[in-house]
Amino acid sequence: MIHIDIYWDNIPDNCEALLTDLIKRGLEYVDAPSSVEISISFVDKEEMQALNKEHREVDKVTDVLSFPFTEPEEWSKESVSCHPFVLGDIIICTDVAREQAEEYGHSFERELGFLTVHGLLHLAGYDHMEPEDEEDMRNAQRDILGELK
Repeated sequence: MIHIDIYWDNIPDNCEALLTDLIKRGLEYVDAPSSVEISISFVDKEEMQALNKEHREVDKVTDVLSFPFTEPEEWSKESVSCHPFVLGDIIICTDVAREQAEEYGHSFERELGFLTVHGLLHLAGYDHMEPEDEEDMRNAQRDILGELK
């Protein structure tokens, strides 16, 4: 059983239970330490563009950014004692999430779930730069999200 401390900032209404469940499923999927801490913030387009420019030198809005505090190969279940293991931060742009939900024909909540899982997988070391890595990440997202509509 994984213990999770989640620090939310500006979470949209009625999403906390769903996103918490997806985070738990994702952490189990990636075999995370038994006690973890994660921060998830929801921002508008203006703030997301500023963050993307500052941290990635890309002057445009994006849907999700992840900032890991440690690399997954440094995770050690044995190193976790009475303090949670700090995984990192996930920043999600709610404006883009709404647009993408409409574009893909599914709910806003499902899009937030997808972006949360996507961000979590980045914290766990997944990426989508190479075709095989993209396929691994896509499969992990599908497995964690399940039948979420």
